[in-house]
Amino acid sequence: MTMRTAVHIHDLSFAPFISETTIQTRLKELASQLDTDYVGKDPIFLAVLNGAFMFASDLFKLLNCQPELSFVKVSSYVGTQSSGRVDELIGLQTALKGRHVIIIEDILDTGVTMDKIFTLLHAEQPASLAICSLLLKPTSYKGKHQPKYIGFEIEDRFVVGYGLDYKERGRELSAVYQLIN
Repeated sequence: MTMRTAVHIHDLSFAPFISETTIQTRLKELASQLDTDYVGKDPIFLAVLNGAFMFASDLFKLLNCQPELSFVKVSSYVGTQSSGRVDELIGLQTALKGRHVIIIEDILDTGVTMDKIFTLLHAEQPASLAICSLLLKPTSYKGKHQPKYIGFEIEDRFVVGYGLDYKERGRELSAVYQLIN
């Protein structure tokens, strides 16, 4: 498919950054690596909503390691304002004790949210915990837990598309676009 030359969301404009074809090619590589690492291990993939839904869906269709998929949300809001901390995981209804857990995230920026998710999941006593993120901003990532599986490393730029949003818009785009300055 051809990427749009630019997209306009609310008051901002975004230029093409990572094409759908490039994303799908990388997903096949990630799926192959995950299949090799988790065959016969009864893995469970936990996709962090809302942003990781598209990444998780496309990746999951490519896996052959007989995985289970579940979705979680993080609670970090008080009213309409972010509290700046993650209080709990919402939607986790599967026992993780002794399971191999792979956290699916759309983007790793500072790592604060991922560190808290990792801590909350570690308390469930899984056999292993790994992070799989579509995007990683290595210059801004200060998280204690490094992702094992990375789709793309990107510069510290604001991006939308393929599940990522700007004010809840743009998630439906099949490619990733970067903010035009």
